[in-house]
Amino acid sequence: MSDLAELDEYLEHLCAALGHADRRVSLRDYCQGLMLPIARKSIEPLAAHTDPMHVCAKHQSLHHFVAKSTWSDSAILESVRNWVQPALACETGHYWIVDDTGFPKKGKHSVGVARQYCGQLGKQDNCQVAVSVSLATELGSIPIAYQLYLPKDWASDAERRRKAGVPEDQAFATKPEIALEQLRAAIVAKVPPGVVLADAGYGDETAFRDGITEMGLLYAVGIRPGTTVWPLGVSPLPPIPQKGRGRPSSLLRRGPGHEPASVKEVAMGLPTDPYQQVNWREGSNSTLSSRFAALRVRPAHRDIWRSAQRAEEWLLIEWPEGDAEPLKYFLSTAPSGATLEQIVFVTKMRWRIERDYQDLKQEFGLGHYEGRGWQGFHHHATLCIAVYGFLISQRLNDRGAKKNSAQPKIAPLPDNYLARGSRANAAPRA
Repeated sequence: MSDLAELDEYLEHLCAALGHADRRVSLRDYCQGLMLPIARKSIEPLAAHTDPMHVCAKHQSLHHFVAKSTWSDSAILESVRNWVQPALACETGHYWIVDDTGFPKKGKHSVGVARQYCGQLGKQDNCQVAVSVSLATELGSIPIAYQLYLPKDWASDAERRRKAGVPEDQAFATKPEIALEQLRAAIVAKVPPGVVLADAGYGDETAFRDGITEMGLLYAVGIRPGTTVWPLGVSPLPPIPQKGRGRPSSLLRRGPGHEPASVKEVAMGLPTDPYQQVNWREGSNSTLSSRFAALRVRPAHRDIWRSAQRAEEWLLIEWPEGDAEPLKYFLSTAPSGATLEQIVFVTKMRWRIERDYQDLKQEFGLGHYEGRGWQGFHHHATLCIAVYGFLISQRLNDRGAKKNSAQPKIAPLPDNYLARGSRANAAPRA
């Protein structure tokens, strides 16, 4: 079967999740437009290049399909996952990678836009942020859940919510809370269970880690240097013995010699013997390698309100040779018999999400949506993930295929084409 025939079959597979047959043409046109080698992939350029002789009409139909039509994002993402998942199957197991990505934005009317940390810029700025979960294996990965983070000032502003079409039941939730809901939905959808991976923005939240454990999942998550733990041999004091009548105390206590330590203090106090050089995968130019140590600890956050210590976990410390202090810290609920090499390999699988977002933004215009509404933001992202899913399945099913080998041909624009909003006397674009 040719690549374009496979693309037709794939798009027909997605169309089955739309609910109405009259949406099929728009889905096909939008997805094929996202695969074109054009610089901007907002609605107008997609309309111009998919139907250059009827740009206005095509623009209206695509805009309605993305911004107004009420098809289900979760149904399309499930269809994408069902198509890609067999090609991802791998003996080394599955991973569920939690992350978020930012989109710089000007103004204040686009849904969810606020001054917040933007990973794309590496600083605080005006942007939108979306939280996602990707299903990954050693072979590849695909996002299976995607949701805009709605800051508190947006969640509490009824007028802005109304204008942006935010659903009434969409209350404020932190990013870790959004991620936990996405993980629960993945379990309900019977996605192959995997080790949950996340950076310190999520892993530092005790409630996030506890939530993962309550679901019966393992994790390997980043934490910040100040996160406190109980090293082996150090523990809190037992509850105060009961004296006289009354309800006995059941809470753990701290005191001299019974204080937790930050993971940085633990790392700096270790001798050099536990640290070993570990290679975890082949990079594009060389083998990726660093120096690690792993030891058993118990997380200590707010355990003065508990009657028993938390279970033991692995503290993984990355301290590259020659650096003055450790680079990264991780907590993992990997089995107690896991080797250092296994813990490092699993923890470092989080790099897959970086490849996802790089391709989704650079190849398929994930951040190019120019509308302001909640529904349009999510519909555009879903369709970007859909075409990315086809690319991933192609790469995995035919390892020798060239990147984007099924890319549709770009149609030339007519000589008299003018972009919407251009001056009537502007020079026509080639």
